[in-house]
Amino acid sequence: MVARIQNLYLFLAGLLAAGSMFFPFWSFSAGKIYVISDFASFSTSGIPYVNGACFSAGIFSPLTTILSLAAIFFFKDRVLQSKLILFAIFLFLGNLFSGLTAAHFLNQYFQSIGTAVTHTPEAGFFIMLPEPVLFILALKGVKTDDKIANAYKRL
Repeated sequence: MVARIQNLYLFLAGLLAAGSMFFPFWSFSAGKIYVISDFASFSTSGIPYVNGACFSAGIFSPLTTILSLAAIFFFKDRVLQSKLILFAIFLFLGNLFSGLTAAHFLNQYFQSIGTAVTHTPEAGFFIMLPEPVLFILALKGVKTDDKIANAYKRL
């Protein structure tokens, strides 16, 4: 049945993963403003963007979105749904660590050339933070469904 609580969690996680693609992940101010982002295109003039070509979050974010939304439709195969959710958690971690690595190396670059730099996380970073909680809640929902189905099989 499609109307399960884990499907709501997976749908929300998919929306957050899709939303994080279109907002900046991290910003640096070193004379100019530099922004790390997946696919964001802004009309702000004078702001250079370091987009998905620089770090692999341009791959991880869409795959996380696709997997979380695809897992909704595998409600009859709970083992496959659980595997897809676990893989989406690993993709989230890859997304997060690739963004943080890109931010770290850009920060190291600015410090190596002697530029005073300030950096802050942006909306894309904060949008993706609830994703693992939603994935874990969805995984718990799948496990609960599995327990219910196995209890009915014993009767």
